[in-house]
Amino acid sequence: MSAPDETVDRDAPQSGNPGPYPFTVLTLFPDMVRQAVGHSIVARGIAAGRIAVQAIDIRDFTHDRHRTVDDVPYGGGPGMVMKPGPVADAIRAAREGQPGAKVVLMSASGRPFDQATARRYAGHPGGLALVCGHYEGVDERVAEHLCDDEVTIGDYVLSGGELPALVVLDAVARLVPGVVGNLASIADESHEGGLVEYPQYTRPPVFEGHAVPEVLLSGNHADVARYRREAAVAKTRRMRPDLAARIVEVVVERRKATAPAGPARLGRPRPEDDR
Repeated sequence: MSAPDETVDRDAPQSGNPGPYPFTVLTLFPDMVRQAVGHSIVARGIAAGRIAVQAIDIRDFTHDRHRTVDDVPYGGGPGMVMKPGPVADAIRAAREGQPGAKVVLMSASGRPFDQATARRYAGHPGGLALVCGHYEGVDERVAEHLCDDEVTIGDYVLSGGELPALVVLDAVARLVPGVVGNLASIADESHEGGLVEYPQYTRPPVFEGHAVPEVLLSGNHADVARYRREAAVAKTRRMRPDLAARIVEVVVERRKATAPAGPARLGRPRPEDDR
């Protein structure tokens, strides 16, 4: 059985950093993970010692010469199901190498992954172990007894859990301190305040007859901030009416909770009060 592949030396000195935030991806295609984390912000986070990523090949935990990881489903039906044994052993190996990890199964039937979940995961000191399912999914006993959470990145079905795992990894990694250099860029992003992000523009000021809103060229920071708030609300209503409705509901409930009580009545009660 081969050892997990390390893409960064966790024991390397980190110059004041308490240690990289650890990710482990349990997969049938470890090369897919290794290639993906070698680019962009995630790669820079690894190089800076802020995050660490390792890939564990679930097939390394099989015990037959064909390295079989799937079998027919009990009760019949199309497709195959990932066998519990190899996945369970891979999870236990991940926990040994990463004590305290939150084990998260990528599953089309999981709870929706969102920015709030990403923030919660980023605050988990033990890091994440992301389990990538395939075929018709993972044996439910693994999901129920060996995983701490089960998430989906959308209401659609993919060929495997690697792409969802990489989405979760990227979303969480950029929230780890030191991975993204400009913290303000995170605070203003879509979904951080319950809204999608306001529209962004850059040079030239006129492109194919379409001009940048004049307020963005005014130099008046208060007016720019006001425009961006209003534009974010407008775009949320247009693109994500579900989010806009939720925000309105929260605002109404907060107003109800903070509304002052009505004036106290003096004198004798009115007849209708006794009904």
